[in-house]
Amino acid sequence: MQRYNRLSIALHWLVAILIIAAFALGSVMTDMRISPTKLQYYSWHKWLGVTVLGFVALRLLTRLFSAAPAYPAGMKTWQKRLASATHVFLYMLMFAVPMSGYFYTSAAGYPVVYLGLFELPGLIAANPELKPLLKELHEVSTTVILVVVALHLAAALKHHFIDKDGIFQRILPGK
Repeated sequence: MQRYNRLSIALHWLVAILIIAAFALGSVMTDMRISPTKLQYYSWHKWLGVTVLGFVALRLLTRLFSAAPAYPAGMKTWQKRLASATHVFLYMLMFAVPMSGYFYTSAAGYPVVYLGLFELPGLIAANPELKPLLKELHEVSTTVILVVVALHLAAALKHHFIDKDGIFQRILPGK
């Protein structure tokens, strides 16, 4: 069984950890009362989102220039197609979630000051009428990515524990 290259494996797990952290932080911060801590959490959430966006772009470039390992010969055609479609959908969502958050922040009239060091350009002008739509888009796309990631994880575990076909080992760190 072929494996993904080291950079792809590292980016896969780094992005996974960052997405989990951004989701956890987003879940906590939205239920908090307004406070300096809440505002700090919003900044950190934005930093995580921008970081995810950058690493996903790098991950996509890596994927474009180095092919994924072949699926096992015994894997059914419909499973291969579903796996490929799921990966494409995950990439779309990994761009859509942080971009929708970035657009929402811009529409709300707030800057993104990455790592507290430099202000990133606003993607659109402040727009109070567009703000609720972008907020909803960010929330819905976040929910969708969580569902798709859960299905992705379930499929990986199925391949590991039931099929025992080596699919899961292709992306695990180590030898």
